[in-house]
Amino acid sequence: MSAKVIIVDDHSMVREGLKQLLELDGDVEVIGEACDGVECLVLLEKVLPQVLLLDINMPNMNGLEVLERLKQNNVDVKVIILTVHNEIEFLLKAVEIGIDGYLLKESNSSELKKAIFHVIEGETYIQPSMIPLLNSKMVERDIEKEKISLLTRRELEVLKLLSVGLYNKEIGKKLDISERTVKNHISSIFKKIDVTDRTQAAVFSIRNKLINVF
Repeated sequence: MSAKVIIVDDHSMVREGLKQLLELDGDVEVIGEACDGVECLVLLEKVLPQVLLLDINMPNMNGLEVLERLKQNNVDVKVIILTVHNEIEFLLKAVEIGIDGYLLKESNSSELKKAIFHVIEGETYIQPSMIPLLNSKMVERDIEKEKISLLTRRELEVLKLLSVGLYNKEIGKKLDISERTVKNHISSIFKKIDVTDRTQAAVFSIRNKLINVF
């Protein structure tokens, strides 16, 4: 029995090429195509594949936004991101949302089929060349989470305020504590998160989404 797949990509030639490659041996059947995220969601209301091959860069709604929507609505479909993006940030975001597979478009058809059947079996399939970097980044994230967990509630408040550019006096006023107490908190924060100045502390806050940057 062939695997049922939907291809979502804003380039028709890419969709046609993938369809031909996947259906060549008869073990995969492409049961639908969509050119953007919005069309994809509409299509999924009519027909549900086993696997969704999803591009990231698309008009109206990108692939990661589609993935988020599917997870929020508990749609029972396996999702493989198929993209040109080999930057770790895209993969990290996809993993964070809950991707089943992540593959680069430079992959050959046999690897793509391998990924499809892996995710159908409930396994996760990540582009092999990106796994070492992903593991390294995940370890870094765990270390940073551990650093954040060392901060007291008050230290976390001080860190957020200094990260948005407030001076010690302003932080003290806002939290109704003395400037000396603010300095003591900052000294403790720097030790716990392993930074040496306010700029590094701000970068740490941004990287760990403790503050919003507009």
